[in-house]
Amino acid sequence: MNAATLNCPSCGAAVSTDAPNCLFCKSRLATVACPSCFGMIFQGSRHCQHCGARAQRAESATVAHKCPRCRVELGQVTVGQADFQDCPQCAGLWLDKESFERVCQEREQQAAVLDFGAGAIQSVAAAKINYIPCPHCGVLMNRTNFARYSGVVVDNCRAHGTWFDRDELRQIVEFIRQGGLDQARTREKEKLIEERRALELEQTIAVRQDRLHGRSYGFEERQRMMADLAGGLVRLFRR
Repeated sequence: MNAATLNCPSCGAAVSTDAPNCLFCKSRLATVACPSCFGMIFQGSRHCQHCGARAQRAESATVAHKCPRCRVELGQVTVGQADFQDCPQCAGLWLDKESFERVCQEREQQAAVLDFGAGAIQSVAAAKINYIPCPHCGVLMNRTNFARYSGVVVDNCRAHGTWFDRDELRQIVEFIRQGGLDQARTREKEKLIEERRALELEQTIAVRQDRLHGRSYGFEERQRMMADLAGGLVRLFRR
């Protein structure tokens, strides 16, 4: 649903319903308050304009961590059953590893979440890449395309959690609900099968070349080569 135009309750200026702050008086306007899709909702709205779910948000004391972009203190928030920290200025979100996995599992009927560390950056121009520090440890985070094919590139600290810029968590939830993780796994399996076939062809060519030069392979050596080729595929299907 497209954002509508309302008036700021503090100064009366016209603002968009998905604007996190009023451009004129800087008052907080929209926050992540949807327990279903984690979309931003205008302050005072009872239902999410993205999916229609009833708003549910509870705030607690400010935590010690700071926003990696704005450098202001993050607030501790509970939306539905999910706990995270959000920035009052840029509307970014910080989730620890366990919390994000629970969010994904709930929306995929407890299916396993793809390993963040295996992702690759896609669909992001090099000029736009900006590495930011982990709010917990201060080390620069890796930029990761969630599930490799989602097109949502987030900032991930393998040890502590993931930073989501505004609306990125909602986009990931939508990707999961549309079957994105299953599709990503299918593509990964197909890719591994193609790579295995290519390796088998390379091994066949190498064996023939070695035979031309007088070298022959024993039975055990051939078995070991085939086991190495099949290992990656077996591990993927056992996930």
